[in-house]
Amino acid sequence: MALTGPLVGVLWAKSIPEVMYVIVQGEPLLADPEGQGPIGIDARFAVIALVAGLLSGVAAYLAGGRGNDMALLLGLTVGGGAAAVLAWKTGHMIGLGEFQDAVRTARDGSRVTGVADLRAKGVLVFWALPAVAVYGLLELFVRRLPAADRGEPGAGEADEVGGDELDLESAPAGRDVDGREP
Repeated sequence: MALTGPLVGVLWAKSIPEVMYVIVQGEPLLADPEGQGPIGIDARFAVIALVAGLLSGVAAYLAGGRGNDMALLLGLTVGGGAAAVLAWKTGHMIGLGEFQDAVRTARDGSRVTGVADLRAKGVLVFWALPAVAVYGLLELFVRRLPAADRGEPGAGEADEVGGDELDLESAPAGRDVDGREP
């Protein structure tokens, strides 16, 4: 799952809104710190990571066999966290060299376009958390019953076999347990 992180990072970097920086004494400062641009960058990452987490949880449920739930949950948690960090770092690296060159050569008061940068680091859990949650919900609501047992009482239930007419206890050799034989 972590290997999908860089691909998601590229998608995130290509979908962010444009954020302008003003160069002041060689440092880039947000031109509009209260604008929608920085919030939009974090929001896009959150939505993309959320969708990736949901898809990861469904894929893990469908691909996983029963009996290895703890390993799958651990993989979703660690893999989702690693994928989110890799997506963030990869997305941030796209265009970073040009941005740094523009900042280095720009005069004071110049405007340069920024790169994808995550300010709300809490959204990094938006991959692992939904993956684990969707896996748990699928496990809870889509129970896989054995082919012979569909949850209906009837043949095969201990108290229902033969309408209590058959005694399924094994009798000791040579003895009549219920007293029906002479």
